[in-house]
Amino acid sequence: MPEVKRRVLGGIALAVALVTVGTPSAWAKVTPDGTTESDTPPTESSGSVNGDTLASSASGVIVFDRSKNGSGRSAGGVTSTSSWTPPPCYYAPKYTPEQLQKSLEPIWESESTGYQWDAQQRDRYVNGHPYKDFNKDKAGEGYWWDAYVPESQIGAPGSLDCTKPIFWVDDGAPPPADIPQAITPEILAQLAYAEIRVPSTTIELAPQAATKVNLPTWAWLDAAKFKPVSVTASVPLLGIDATTTAEPVSLKIEPGTGDAVTYPASGECQINGDGSIGEPYAKGKADETPPCGVKYLRSSGEGSYKLRATVTWRIHWTGTGVQGEQPLPDGTFGAEQDVVVQEIQAVNR
Repeated sequence: MPEVKRRVLGGIALAVALVTVGTPSAWAKVTPDGTTESDTPPTESSGSVNGDTLASSASGVIVFDRSKNGSGRSAGGVTSTSSWTPPPCYYAPKYTPEQLQKSLEPIWESESTGYQWDAQQRDRYVNGHPYKDFNKDKAGEGYWWDAYVPESQIGAPGSLDCTKPIFWVDDGAPPPADIPQAITPEILAQLAYAEIRVPSTTIELAPQAATKVNLPTWAWLDAAKFKPVSVTASVPLLGIDATTTAEPVSLKIEPGTGDAVTYPASGECQINGDGSIGEPYAKGKADETPPCGVKYLRSSGEGSYKLRATVTWRIHWTGTGVQGEQPLPDGTFGAEQDVVVQEIQAVNR
């Protein structure tokens, strides 16, 4: 019950700190290009030792550098290809000794939490069991750590699991080993994962406006649009940071109907050496099979098919004290686009 009370009272503070040729008639030779052949400024947040807590920003004491992140209205976050999700809560520095005193004493004086809980808190933070006088004698030598809930995880399963009482960590010392959610470069990398934004997966098609039944439709993604993106998360107070990077590796095409054939047959188009996916159609290639594309076997009638294009991104991180790239679960981001499929009209001679 005491912990429940502490979490309820801390709720407001947590909310603020979070934050795709016959006769007599002949078929015209329609080609994939439609002829007949004979696209945020960086945003950061900062922490400060002024005010009621160290967390004077929406991200607590964490600073996010998004200057190399994806941007634009169509950009979006990735979804893990596994059951893994970013941390729903974590612990990090939140108070100096003076700030903790200013935070707790008004609660005790209001007597709204009951004598027993107040007495336990005083005993823990004032009377030396185990801390004395809010550790004022260690001012400037460490910080009080408390729980944070990232804005994207508010209400998510596990977001209220960080229920450890506020604890002290000396400068340069590791947080207690029995608190796995305490902030580390690895957890920073996982939190940065949630901040990754990648461009829309609207793919280039040829033919562009409408394709034809049994005509291979070429599909590709421009390397200039699909390049690696990254987000760096740091805690200046602790001198630690981590950079999480997402790189496109493949494109999966789902035609939106069972009456279609994909190229390759798996529908998975791998990335090329130059960073592009697929190959733009060029005149003279009408009889070739596209390295990435789709062939519809039936007209869409008066409507269209919902082609879905999903890009898989390989995600990894580097950070303080870490040698080489460390893996994180792959992420995906997809979008649908309308494809009109028409019957090829006979040309009378």
